[in-house]
Amino acid sequence: MAEVANEAEKLKVADKDKEFEAMFQAGVHFGYSRSHRHPSMSDFIHGVKNNVEIFDLEKTLESLEAAENFLRKIGEAKKNILWVGTKPSAKALIEKHAKALGHSYVAGRWIGGTLTNVKIIRDRIKYFEDLKKKRESKELEKYTKKERLRIAREIKTLEEKFSGIENLKGDIGAMIIVDPKEEKTAFSEARRVLLPVIAILSSDNDLSKVTNPIPSNDSASSSIEFLLERLAKAYQDGLSKANLNG
Repeated sequence: MAEVANEAEKLKVADKDKEFEAMFQAGVHFGYSRSHRHPSMSDFIHGVKNNVEIFDLEKTLESLEAAENFLRKIGEAKKNILWVGTKPSAKALIEKHAKALGHSYVAGRWIGGTLTNVKIIRDRIKYFEDLKKKRESKELEKYTKKERLRIAREIKTLEEKFSGIENLKGDIGAMIIVDPKEEKTAFSEARRVLLPVIAILSSDNDLSKVTNPIPSNDSASSSIEFLLERLAKAYQDGLSKANLNG
């Protein structure tokens, strides 16, 4: 029995080492310079290399696993996630993972009131959808060329604003956000409506205000992709379990 236990422990350690290696290869460990560090991040910093602070990957992994456990429960409850990230290194990845799960997302500019003024936002989305239906049904052809051009421009503007949140519903269980310091309005609205937040956030962020913070590199696309993929899989695992149990 002791030999079996020792073997299991060795496998567990080997798995952890693989995870640390994958995180290292993705650049998850890079923070910013010490001058940018928020005081709440102190316990997560392992050291400094070339004036760049290095995250303690063991603590980052613990935070990631806690966020994954939380997301499995959200998946089991069959609630959706609102994915938010507008930085150039994050937006395409946010859109990819949200679309794969059929969730709402914001990869462009956050529209103020998305969570705190839902009725007005839904009215605007309905107006946007009505314009698109009229375009598709050729109903707009009865208008003059000048009017059609104006409406086409309006549709494009609305598309830029609301693409990703057209199907936003009231069954959101959490928000996944890349860099809450960058996404101040989205983060503030989530806190106002008591929506749990899972955040990928670097050393310049205040992690004390985040439900499930993951101290890590929030700028490199490789790091963001590694973490988002893990979070998406955790949610999907929870959802699959719920579907399996009926």
